[in-house]
Amino acid sequence: MPLRLSERAEIVSPLPLLTAHDARMLGIRIDPKTWRRIRRGVYVDRAAYEKLQPWKRYAVRVHAFVHANPDAVLCLESAAVFHGFPLFGETRDIHVLGDPGEKARHAGDVWVHTSEVARSVERVGGVLVTSESDTVADLCRVLPTAKALCLADSAISPVQGGTVSIDDVCDLLDAQPSKRGVARARWVCAHADGLAESPGESISRAVIMWSGFEEPELQSEFHYEGHEDRVDFHFRSGRVIGESDGWQKYSLGDPAQAAQKLADEKRREDRLRRNGHPFARWDLGEAMRVKPLCTTLKDAGVPQMRPAQPAMLATLRSSPRELPRVPRETPKAA
Repeated sequence: MPLRLSERAEIVSPLPLLTAHDARMLGIRIDPKTWRRIRRGVYVDRAAYEKLQPWKRYAVRVHAFVHANPDAVLCLESAAVFHGFPLFGETRDIHVLGDPGEKARHAGDVWVHTSEVARSVERVGGVLVTSESDTVADLCRVLPTAKALCLADSAISPVQGGTVSIDDVCDLLDAQPSKRGVARARWVCAHADGLAESPGESISRAVIMWSGFEEPELQSEFHYEGHEDRVDFHFRSGRVIGESDGWQKYSLGDPAQAAQKLADEKRREDRLRRNGHPFARWDLGEAMRVKPLCTTLKDAGVPQMRPAQPAMLATLRSSPRELPRVPRETPKAA
């Protein structure tokens, strides 16, 4: 089953936070070898923190900030943590909405943003955040295009638990006096598709589009041998089926259940092949690197209908709002 926004949302910190006050009360010595300082007076288990996926490390940092600043209104990526919108990598800064009349400012890893246009604010898990629609509109203006498309898809996808109206997002963009990033955001709104069921599918769709391949149909259904099979992508001209793996597709807690799911998927693929469908399968990492996905599609017989768009494909490598990646022993996609 696709991962829903409510399951991605980090309403509670991925790791317990230890404050200096609690450490004194409990008689815990804060040894830097054991405890990592996240914010002034807030610590987490160092080893556990270093094992977290980058977006979860960011969630820990956001929760530590909220612990110290409970009345702050989170926006942009910091609000996305609570809404469950997909993020890639570890966002560099904490983003906060300033009060009317305040000046925008940056101190340490905290940005305070201001705007002439008010944002809708709500509480999620007791924390003040900009609304889902405002968060999507704001992020679509600043994120690299492919990542913004991924976010917009998730926000409007019923299967992912999205409830945002893309028309509402467009209205919010119209209301902004500053036009910075609006052209990019409008492109995203025009191409967002609520049929996308995972971030991997959204990124793959962007790569397919910008590489000039035939436009696929999403979530097509086939009925063979008494079974109903729904597929991620269907390239009609050659009957090619494309599947984007990853994002915990087979990582179930029960090994027997995971093995059964893998066996069922193999039988499904064999059934579709028997009935005349070439099959192309790739994962998120291959889509992000572009060339492996393109090779897989070409090998399966998917035609390229238009010239590639190198400038758009280059946005997949753009991470100006993220910290440099730190190698981990067992890297995984989320």
